Amino acid sequence: MLTSGASFCIRRALLDQNETLMTVDPEKTSLALIKNVTGFILLGGKSSRYGSNKALVEIDGRRLVDRVARVMTSLFHRTVLLTNTPEEYGYLKLPMVADLIKGLGPLGGIYTGLRTMTDEAGFFVACDMPFLSAGLIRHMVEVRGDFDAVVPRMDRMLEPLHALYSKPCLPAFHEAIGQQQRQILKSFPGLKVRYVDMEELRLWDPELRSFFNINKPQDLPGQEGSR
Repeated sequence: MLTSGASFCIRRALLDQNETLMTVDPEKTSLALIKNVTGFILLGGKSSRYGSNKALVEIDGRRLVDRVARVMTSLFHRTVLLTNTPEEYGYLKLPMVADLIKGLGPLGGIYTGLRTMTDEAGFFVACDMPFLSAGLIRHMVEVRGDFDAVVPRMDRMLEPLHALYSKPCLPAFHEAIGQQQRQILKSFPGLKVRYVDMEELRLWDPELRSFFNINKPQDLPGQEGSR
């Protein structure tokens, strides 16, 4: 995720611009749905830093998870919610899957998605990224080729929770779980990863808004004064 300083800068830019909070309007998108990749929304976090379920927090009258789901369902033929509390998201009317192994954090969600999906690859995003770029996500899917994963890389920072993973990642993730290693990045040396670097990311998302995320109430747009 972005550092607090980077998040602040992006948030300031968002506030200074008088534009819509949504990156894409799927109702105006004519591109075909992506058929060979499943979209996944990770909802398994405890939101300990936020203090409540941040997926249900609203920005401009729309819940974070609703914003993410709107973009993901506009892109993928199937979008799945990875959650251990399905009762909170039934209103979205999307398929839901609980972690096969509890207590592993995002790695557990990604592992579950890869194990249960029928497609060869899945695109995984966190539920607290309200400004996703449909164009960037589609580009990341298109450049997969024969790579095991496609992951954004901004200088030295990787964003593993806005990334494509395929079934060949399962052995590396399974090994990490067996070693009680929860950091997704630790598995990358054993994978063939296609990194999408800063210059390439900016072609689709010039301000890198896709990687703005909400960790605590002060991160919400308009809350700088609470820092």
